[in-house]
Amino acid sequence: MSSALRWVHDGQRLVEQTVAALDDDVRLPSALPGWSRGHVITHLARNADALVNLLEWARTGNPAPMYSSRHQRDTEIEAGAERPLGEQAGDLAESGRRFAEAAARLTEHGWSARVTSAQGRDIPASEVPWMRTRELWLHVLDLDAGVAMDDLPDDIAEALVRDVASWMSSRIDTAIELRPHGHPPVRFGPAAETPSAVLSGPACRIAGWLTGRTSANELHRDGVVPTLPRWL
Repeated sequence: MSSALRWVHDGQRLVEQTVAALDDDVRLPSALPGWSRGHVITHLARNADALVNLLEWARTGNPAPMYSSRHQRDTEIEAGAERPLGEQAGDLAESGRRFAEAAARLTEHGWSARVTSAQGRDIPASEVPWMRTRELWLHVLDLDAGVAMDDLPDDIAEALVRDVASWMSSRIDTAIELRPHGHPPVRFGPAAETPSAVLSGPACRIAGWLTGRTSANELHRDGVVPTLPRWL
């Protein structure tokens, strides 16, 4: 838990610093198709508030979903995307503060309480800081404003590799083995199969490939590399 909250703190600080250094025009494209930088910033702010809902749910026992609907989520992002940079930066900082305060209010019992993610998964509240970590450290890359995949801290990259590989495991038809430098190998896909491909490289580059942000060509590859499903 302490590691994940530290990752959130460091990621929030990096995102705020990156946004502060942007040009005024938030309508410039991000690295995400169809989204401007303003979309990314607004999404990060609203995601913080959505995760606060889960933390408050865990603290009080009163169910509070992340979003009332997918439509609400998308509408709020579109509505906020073209606000002036200063307004968006302030919103980002304030929502980050609300998340930190909600996390600080949670007791050990609260962290073990069960809540429901936006995808309908039943999870302990202790998973929420990792959910926020993923958002911050991946979307700061998507701003396309000078932070690169190689800037992803190795411990976060390795955790991301394991998380995304686990999600992919039931969604691919062939087994794959990953060998992130300095970490134990990760195998995913059909458990009984011999891997059709072995990919090795820095954990950050493997994480980039798994999340659709870098190419498998940046990794050392043995075997036939399949096309991965889109990770959400």
